[in-house]
Amino acid sequence: MIHPQAAATGHELIPRVIVLDVRHESMKNFSYLVVDPGSLQAVIVDPAWEIDKIDRALADTKATLRGILVTHSHPDHIDLAKPLAEKYDCPIWMSKAEIVASGFSARQLAGIDMRPWPVGQMLIEPIFTPGHTPGCMCYLIGENLFTGDVLFAEGCGICPDTQAAYAMFASLDQLKTRLEPHTRIFPGHSYGQPPGRPMSQLRRENIYLQFSDKESFAAFRLRSGQDRARLFKFS
Repeated sequence: MIHPQAAATGHELIPRVIVLDVRHESMKNFSYLVVDPGSLQAVIVDPAWEIDKIDRALADTKATLRGILVTHSHPDHIDLAKPLAEKYDCPIWMSKAEIVASGFSARQLAGIDMRPWPVGQMLIEPIFTPGHTPGCMCYLIGENLFTGDVLFAEGCGICPDTQAAYAMFASLDQLKTRLEPHTRIFPGHSYGQPPGRPMSQLRRENIYLQFSDKESFAAFRLRSGQDRARLFKFS
């Protein structure tokens, strides 16, 4: 599926976002191929499980894979990072904090901080958003934010303890402050809403964006009785 933003606005070519719904047994994720229409250079976000879908998307767009963006190191978000890096001879980008916290290693691994860098005519802007894991990173490419398990349309990622929940509150508060209302949010999972919802909609409808203090947020995020077995859905 190519998101509606994959079009030209006037004379400006904006990135094409190809949504790849992938699954393994009961797990369901979104990976994203982001293509610069001018140079046909591409990056992929959190690739997992179905490498044939990625190969087909690259062939269909005639794009060259220049790098792999990893939001965090959980297995369902890094499953194909190493195989793709070997196959396409490209780097794996992960936050330095996440590398230290997780111990993830690969020959092509490149630790990143908050400095943006170009891929073709696209600018990759990393935004450090700890909470779900100590080194979670979101990636802003044009008007598209790729959030992994930090922010979903319907919620936010789980937090292991109170300090992590405080960090998540600060990360979400940073996104609320930094993002334009029209920024499209592309999460790693869905509970029903399709990817690419505008931040303005999430600001209205996502309960985790309504809290004004970290204590209330943490109490709600860590409340008992949550059904963590509920499966993610595709739209």
